[in-house]
Amino acid sequence: MDSWTWGVIVAIALVAAAVLGVAVWLLLRLVRTRRELRRAGLPTGPKWVFWGAVLYLVLPTDLVPDPVYLDDIGVLLLALKSMRTGRQDSLAAERQEGTGTALRG
Repeated sequence: MDSWTWGVIVAIALVAAAVLGVAVWLLLRLVRTRRELRRAGLPTGPKWVFWGAVLYLVLPTDLVPDPVYLDDIGVLLLALKSMRTGRQDSLAAERQEGTGTALRG
């Protein structure tokens, strides 16, 4: 193979490694978020959201073939958003219970 072909192969490998790095970073963030929410006594959302996102990243069956981790990253982001929404809903409910009324001007 000539040097141009090797350059393309190296470039594709670097992009794939970067995308995989982002997916692993999001997985670690998801695990840390769940751990922190549980320590604080806040709900972490449905368990299937967390475990489903982890399994989707690990299992070989994907919507898009595994060299492209964009679908995995999307699933992890949705799980993080779901966990954050559950936390915000819980905090809002606690505020309402603490004041006895909804937020009034």
